[in-house]
Amino acid sequence: MKKILILFSHPKFEKSRANSILVDKIKDKEGVTFHDLYELYPDFNIDVDAEKELLKAHDIIIWHHPFYWYSCPPLMKQWIDMVLEFGWAYGPNGNALHTKKCLNVITTGGTRALYCEKGTNSFSVTEFLRPFEQTANLCGMRYLPPFTIMGTHKIEDKELHDYANKYDKLIGLLQQGLKLADVGNFSFLNDIPQLNT
Repeated sequence: MKKILILFSHPKFEKSRANSILVDKIKDKEGVTFHDLYELYPDFNIDVDAEKELLKAHDIIIWHHPFYWYSCPPLMKQWIDMVLEFGWAYGPNGNALHTKKCLNVITTGGTRALYCEKGTNSFSVTEFLRPFEQTANLCGMRYLPPFTIMGTHKIEDKELHDYANKYDKLIGLLQQGLKLADVGNFSFLNDIPQLNT
């Protein structure tokens, strides 16, 4: 079974109904390490060596965060800047993460209709996540499409619990070896047939 590291970053987690439901479903799942960055590093003083050891011990990395100004919260960005060092994660001899899989799990207040060329945000979520995809590429990781919960301000609890069940199922598929080839041309992992059966 593949080991999964969920790097969770939410500066206002206690106020997030959507993320609370998602996290409650998966945080104690076997083979999953739930790693709350704001809980561990409220002063932003990241233990780089400890984080590297965590990364080495896991097969799949999930960046789980709300979509803050078309990106991630600042602590996650600092984590990326500090932990994924030249010579370790990328560059000459920087192969510590080669062949690991990674993906984003994100929540947005805006709906899918707002994240497109004709929507008020002008670009798709996939386009906004390109820096994460390129970070994964540079580090030799295999980047999967995101799992998204969109329009969270208006979603009823029942639908959020449905998303949480899909998230749980997705983690199970990843642990069993879900590959990029298995997801077809879907922009979001939410839409793959394996989660909708």
